Amino acid sequence: MSFMQTLRNRWQQADTLVCVGLDPEPAKFPAKFTGDSDAVFAFNRDIVDATADYACAFKPQIAHFAALRAEDALTRLISHIHARHPGIPVILDSKRGDIGSTAQHYVSEAFERHGADAVTVNPYMGRDSVQPFLDRADRGVVVLCRTSNPGAGDLQDLSVDGRPLYQRVAEKVAHEWNGHGNCALVVGATWPEQLREVRAIVGDVPFLVPGVGAQGGDVEAVVGNAKTGDGTGLLVSSSRAILYASQGEDYAEAAATAAKTLRDQINRYR
Repeated sequence: MSFMQTLRNRWQQADTLVCVGLDPEPAKFPAKFTGDSDAVFAFNRDIVDATADYACAFKPQIAHFAALRAEDALTRLISHIHARHPGIPVILDSKRGDIGSTAQHYVSEAFERHGADAVTVNPYMGRDSVQPFLDRADRGVVVLCRTSNPGAGDLQDLSVDGRPLYQRVAEKVAHEWNGHGNCALVVGATWPEQLREVRAIVGDVPFLVPGVGAQGGDVEAVVGNAKTGDGTGLLVSSSRAILYASQGEDYAEAAATAAKTLRDQINRYR
């Protein structure tokens, strides 16, 4: 089953649009993991198992693992998700984008080495830099469009023939790059008007929406401006607010409560 079909099934069957981000920071782990050589895997596994009922996808951030020399933990974590929670897709947040054989190696890294179902990519080197990802019709390609960070507008808002660049990116992805129907777009929760504008351009192309929770994005504004006609079309991503809801012994239960709370909040506005 393709990434997009798996995602749509999950939206419907689990009635959730929550994407749980997995950004390990050992300094924030509960004390029980002190001295545990496998803490990165163990902590994230516990979070995954606790929040799976409320997740439409999981999104591990590769730099958080690589900086800790924990790529093996990442691979095992994705394998655990597929084995223990089949039907919940995994998006590898790596924001790749390069040309020629390098891009193909990034494809192998994401899909063969780590076993991800989708990957985030940076479009600003042009189509050839993401083409090897696009060619994988069974996997998802989540393209940066209007990101949630404060400096996003430095480039993404630049006018190109009278329209901001992020709108040009959205249009190109939806109407030229999405031949296999495997593309999604990253559009930040911190820009509700831009969510509405991009939705009007791209139709039912899914959005990965970071910025809810710790970054201050408003759930009602996100859902109201960006949901599709059937009340889906979104992966509303939250990382820190779920992962580190508690640093005590109740860390897993607190994460589950935070994920459920976000799910219920989103569903109120669908």
